[in-house]
Amino acid sequence: MLKTFVEKNHYSFHQSFNNWHDAIYYGAEPLLKDGTIDEEYIEQIIQNVETYGPYIIIDPGRVAMPHSTLGGKGVHNTAICFMKVEEPVVFDPEDHSKDARLFFTLAAVNPDEHLTNMMALANMLSTEGLIDDLLEVQNPEDLLKLHEKYFKI
Repeated sequence: MLKTFVEKNHYSFHQSFNNWHDAIYYGAEPLLKDGTIDEEYIEQIIQNVETYGPYIIIDPGRVAMPHSTLGGKGVHNTAICFMKVEEPVVFDPEDHSKDARLFFTLAAVNPDEHLTNMMALANMLSTEGLIDDLLEVQNPEDLLKLHEKYFKI
């Protein structure tokens, strides 16, 4: 999966964001640029977080998985995009377990592919040590090195 992020240009690296809305937008921007999604999908993700809170945090203080399952509106292909932020993105100033530095934005054209995406991501992130190493990456070459380290085939 890490290699796929690089091959498809589905990655970005940032220093910080003024708010979580911007982080979600820029985390999805590579998918927007290549036509995988349109802005309607990003708006759905932001609306879901505003409605339900930061349910997208899957590893407290470290990992967010922005996604929307509202019928997949604005999604044209299935993909996952990676973003790393140097300074934590704050979703709830009262609860820093809701911060995130690694974002994996999911887009899927149907519920089955959404579930497949989520399972593949969960499987990858369960690899011992990978999240810690992802917090240190600085560029796409670092992602490829981690792919070699963890997923040599």
